[in-house]
Amino acid sequence: MSQHKIQRKPFVVANWKMNKLAHQVHEFLDEVMPPLAQVDQVEAGIAAQDIFLADMVRQTADSPLQVVAENVHWEDYGAYTGETSPRALADIGVRYVLVGHFERRKFFNETDATVNLKVNAALRNGLKPIIDIDEDMRAYAQFMDAEPAVAQVAAALAGVAVDQVRNVTIAYEPTWAIGSGEAASADQAQKAAHLIRQTLAHLYSPVIAEKIRILYGGSVTVDNARSIMGQPDIDGVLVGKAALHPKAFLDLVDIAQTTIE
Repeated sequence: MSQHKIQRKPFVVANWKMNKLAHQVHEFLDEVMPPLAQVDQVEAGIAAQDIFLADMVRQTADSPLQVVAENVHWEDYGAYTGETSPRALADIGVRYVLVGHFERRKFFNETDATVNLKVNAALRNGLKPIIDIDEDMRAYAQFMDAEPAVAQVAAALAGVAVDQVRNVTIAYEPTWAIGSGEAASADQAQKAAHLIRQTLAHLYSPVIAEKIRILYGGSVTVDNARSIMGQPDIDGVLVGKAALHPKAFLDLVDIAQTTIE
């Protein structure tokens, strides 16, 4: 297991889910953009409902804040009422997209196969997918020093070439921790992230694996974020409820800065 933290730019992503109204989005961005303008060692992003994305891109045009889509379809065009085209997202200036979130799998029947289609669709349109993994890592514990193949990681990246995978971020969110108020311990989160990185090394190479950011999500708070982000294989957090408040979001970005050696 890694003994020291190899420097990858920390990434703090707020996932607002189906929360906030238009005026609340505008007010939140107004509050966080000035402080974020002073931050260059940490990347920050906000995932929001589709109806807000174009306005958010315009409002953050002169800010380093990244606008993230919460979902995307696997086709660029077509008769898919209610879905969002990856080409349309790229066209309005969105750069990142969440793919395969636990809630998409649970409530909307997403599968490893559709997640893989969406990952490839995002990449071919110049979007950077943040791939959610909620697999139970305990089954892989015996392979910590071998060559594991975390199934959701391997499935999501099927057909993704070496030159494309550099634009991928992996977010590990254990199902039992999402919205429960009970986060994984820093050690549990690190072990899972290590297994994911081992899988990336097996699928691509150790050099490529060390360049890919791995986030932790699931009941992240200002109180537990420091110990989690301080782990050698964890490069940031994907935050739900705690990131609905501007101050908490900025505090998480500040905490991420303290993890930089």
